[in-house]
Amino acid sequence: MKILLIGEYSNVHWTLAEGLRTLGHEVTVASNGDFWKNYPRDIDLSRTYTKVGGLRYMARLLRLLPKFRGFDVVQLINPMFLELKAERIGPIYDYLRRHNKRIVLGAFGMDYYWVSTCVDDKPLRYSDFNIGSELRTDKNALTERADWLGTAKERLNRHIADDCDGIVTGLYEYDVCYRPHFPEKTAFIPYPIQMKTAETPENRPSSPLRLFVGINKNRSEYKGTDIMLRAAQEIARKYPEKVELKVAESVPFAEYSLMMDDSDVILDQLYAYTPAMNALEAMSRGLIVVGGGEPENYEILGEEELRPIVNVGPNYESVLHEIEQLALHPERVPELKRQSIEYIRRHHDHLKVAKKYEQFYQKII
Repeated sequence: MKILLIGEYSNVHWTLAEGLRTLGHEVTVASNGDFWKNYPRDIDLSRTYTKVGGLRYMARLLRLLPKFRGFDVVQLINPMFLELKAERIGPIYDYLRRHNKRIVLGAFGMDYYWVSTCVDDKPLRYSDFNIGSELRTDKNALTERADWLGTAKERLNRHIADDCDGIVTGLYEYDVCYRPHFPEKTAFIPYPIQMKTAETPENRPSSPLRLFVGINKNRSEYKGTDIMLRAAQEIARKYPEKVELKVAESVPFAEYSLMMDDSDVILDQLYAYTPAMNALEAMSRGLIVVGGGEPENYEILGEEELRPIVNVGPNYESVLHEIEQLALHPERVPELKRQSIEYIRRHHDHLKVAKKYEQFYQKII
């Protein structure tokens, strides 16, 4: 198949492309590299935010559009798959629709169905937008609600979801949001990860236990990183001989990866049910994730044996307790590391995931 993947979130599309290419497909990735993370791509769609930069970006898109024709499948990372206002993306989507066989929408992150489901229906016990029946009121949550509800972004998302040939959800949370609306064309496929090691981690505890927290300073409160960092700092202060803490703030992926490699535990996304790309990438390297590992995550994967994720509730006390237990019981660490690698090998290996995408694409073609 000839496949075009437009947009990027945390290396999902580039990793998927590598798997699909190994299976013999012709794949092009066009993206902005996910902004400062600067992930690989075949066609660069990044822009500078000046008046001239906007004009140049639009002119470049118009020159590129003829190259975005004749594909068997075009997959969009998100309804906002270009750095343009929703009103301008709509006509480009319609162009892609006319000139390619099939369009697939990725349900991988922030969009109308995610926001509206969490705000109105609240099927999740907690999320980026609610804790139980209470709506969150931090700045980012309020901004995203205003951005997606009753706006051009909502209309664009609804149009693409109604019109496209298939919707792929990458996490349990997103599947809950899309499947009730589009049961016939929604498919859950786990995120793809390239395995970093074939080795089993050393069968002995690390001393000290090395904690790692990656911070996006613009979304720290929204993702709960501020709470997780505070808990990690308290444990590092309380047990200076047992715990070491490293913090990375908005660094490019290559630098972030090096810092991860020298760690034992990563703290990631307090309000998630499931590990997303950063956490999965860490697990593939044998790190233990403290974050989202709710029963629903294992159920949707069909995983009945492994439990590598140290699941925490959406509060400071839960995070503090779980980190302290790891610090006081280092004998748990080698087995959790082993399970982390095996978990990725079973469910997220990029070739296994690419085969699932291949089957899904063939089904809709």
